[in-house]
Amino acid sequence: MKKYIQLTAGRGPVECARAVTLVSRELLKDFPDAELIECEPHNTEPGCFMSMLFLAEVSEPKKQEWQGTVLWHATSNHYRPGHARRNWFVGVEFIDPIKLPEISDKDIVFEAMRSGGHGGQNVNKVETSVRATHLPTGISVRCSDERSQLQNKIKAKERLLLKLFRLHEDAKASARQECWNKHDSLIRGNAVKKFSGPL
Repeated sequence: MKKYIQLTAGRGPVECARAVTLVSRELLKDFPDAELIECEPHNTEPGCFMSMLFLAEVSEPKKQEWQGTVLWHATSNHYRPGHARRNWFVGVEFIDPIKLPEISDKDIVFEAMRSGGHGGQNVNKVETSVRATHLPTGISVRCSDERSQLQNKIKAKERLLLKLFRLHEDAKASARQECWNKHDSLIRGNAVKKFSGPL
């Protein structure tokens, strides 16, 4: 079944953000149909991501193989050449798709707009792009992937629900953070997968 796959550097340094990029390339070998839904680039280093979110067809054996912490052993580090640390960790989490009926349409406002950019007259002149805003929280997303406004509306709602779900999960994670901090060393020493190569 389809699942979201989230890769995260946590609060780690740029090396962890680079490891997210490298681990994502390995992940795509096992999930070649994975679609990149969103990503959070590192604030200064190109080619580095604090998190990446994919949507892919996932079997239970593959989920078990990847779920948890992945180790990237750096054979070289051009970010800090003299740095002694070689092991960098990436968290991999699988999230079940969110069912659309969980939030009522009355709580969401949809706004059509022109997509702009390349794509010909249909993209530039027709309001196919859609912004979805969740009124209770003020959170909004925009989708212009499809040429059809209806399809963009469906995708925008899907992404909005995912964003709200992740916001809820982040709140729960923050409450557990102090407890999890005590387990950091255990988690880092228990990688489900290990890769090696230059950063």
